[in-house]
Amino acid sequence: MTVMVPNLGRARSPLTPEKRTMSQVRCPRATLALLAALAAAPLTALPLAAQQAPAAAPAAPAARPADVESVDAIMRAVYDVISGPAGQKRDWDRFRSLFAPNARLVPTGRRPDGTRVIRTLTVDEYATTIGPQLENGGFFERELGRKMERYGNVVHLMSAYDSKRTLADEKPFARGVNSFQLWYDGTRWYVVTIFWEAETPENPIPASLLASPRP
Repeated sequence: MTVMVPNLGRARSPLTPEKRTMSQVRCPRATLALLAALAAAPLTALPLAAQQAPAAAPAAPAARPADVESVDAIMRAVYDVISGPAGQKRDWDRFRSLFAPNARLVPTGRRPDGTRVIRTLTVDEYATTIGPQLENGGFFERELGRKMERYGNVVHLMSAYDSKRTLADEKPFARGVNSFQLWYDGTRWYVVTIFWEAETPENPIPASLLASPRP
């Protein structure tokens, strides 16, 4: 996801400022794969002080059954819901409906001085702080490849992504990897965490991940 941290986030970049998706954090603009996507507010401007305990999360809107019926379905929904042209409002209720209560989006990156940083966002914080950047600048994040592990109702997915401002862009402005944690409650799938890092020349996306098929 590119996040303009400046992934869901959805470097150089998604969880970055150029792209504030879930995935960009150059400190950068972040971000989902996920998503990227999951990027929004620059990480450089974020304090690293201990965060206060979050308030109880409000009840999420009901999900579309087709969005949460399978792993493939919820992955498609995450990338789709954060993507769109400049000026187009995203369906943030649909976005919220994909996540478990108290879910988190976690962009990582580096400040200009090279120090590594991490930021933890609630679903609402992502929608309200990074969302406007995606809507104003245009943002399209797609999944390039993935690797999945499953144990019972718990799934971990490494999802490579790239992020563009428009679908017509020849090259993405950012790429990276979204780490998704998913959970199945017996009736539907939920996103529990999206944790991402933008690609850099020193840390390219592994060829094996890019070669992995995506649905």
